[in-house]
Amino acid sequence: MSFSEHILAWYHQHKRALPWRETRNPYVIWLSEIILQQTRVEQGMPYFLKFVEELPNVTKFAAAEEATILRLWQGLGYYSRARNMHKASKYVMENHAGTFPVAYEELLKLPGVGEYTAAAISSFSNDEPRAVLDGNVFRVLARYFGIGEPINSSAGKKIFAGLAQELLDTDHPATYNQAIMDFGALQCKPKNPKCAECVLRLDCVALNTSRVAELPVKNKGKKSRDRFFHYFIVEKDDAVLMSQRTDGDVWANLYEFPLMESAGPLEIPELVAMEEYQQYFGHAIPEKIERTIKHVLSHQNIYASFYRMPKDVRLQSKKSHWNYCLSKKLDKLAKHKLISSFIERYF
Repeated sequence: MSFSEHILAWYHQHKRALPWRETRNPYVIWLSEIILQQTRVEQGMPYFLKFVEELPNVTKFAAAEEATILRLWQGLGYYSRARNMHKASKYVMENHAGTFPVAYEELLKLPGVGEYTAAAISSFSNDEPRAVLDGNVFRVLARYFGIGEPINSSAGKKIFAGLAQELLDTDHPATYNQAIMDFGALQCKPKNPKCAECVLRLDCVALNTSRVAELPVKNKGKKSRDRFFHYFIVEKDDAVLMSQRTDGDVWANLYEFPLMESAGPLEIPELVAMEEYQQYFGHAIPEKIERTIKHVLSHQNIYASFYRMPKDVRLQSKKSHWNYCLSKKLDKLAKHKLISSFIERYF
């Protein structure tokens, strides 16, 4: 059997039962594809089900407030994806009269939809013969064919895109695309792939040359920078002071506790001596709640410290985006993972 025939035969025996595979609805498929970018299926599934339940069609998605979208997205990270989804839904309403497009070229015009996502939606919803090329597919092709060109280089992307399209079963593009993605996720895994029982093992270049652990190759990105965040819990009766982040930085428009940033880690006396701290809290001595938490983002390492302010603290002044919120209503605010996890532990 050919490579593609082996992949399809394997898939018919091992395919996963996933709800977005039970439909040709491009809106539902779009939801699943955007949610599962940089997210494992088991992690993304609850989010997918929640979005489908609350926003079952593109009309409702476009009409929703951004705060609602961000609240449903809370915990997935990469919040620009959620904002682009909102923009894309409005684009569909304005340019396609609310009918979600299925053609590859039209899908590429949607904010947040790149070549991979457009190929996936067009093939899964409309059997357009476009090969998908996600991390799983890169890995399978790099190992089977022994390709050492970095997958994130211009030359590498061109090589893999051409090969993926050449191998595509054009009679069954949707099934084949799902098959090779599942094969990479379940069989040719990043770590501990099941090589001994692999249907491709006899002709796999990486296996036969002991390069499975080396492939695929990926160029290293830019070095991450360290940032030091200090969060302050200020409570007043049954409410807690919250701050909404502004545009131009991570977590735009999401809610968190009042924050100050420093160039490095600080002990409490050093924190209290900061001019910015005294501007808002005077000389009040905060209580550090727990150890500093390291929160890793793409290209940033956040070192977050949380402090509880004294009950009788008097704010010397208050930023315009600091407002009190009833503690029992904190779950209604869209928050990033660092803050929502803290609230789960302490509120």
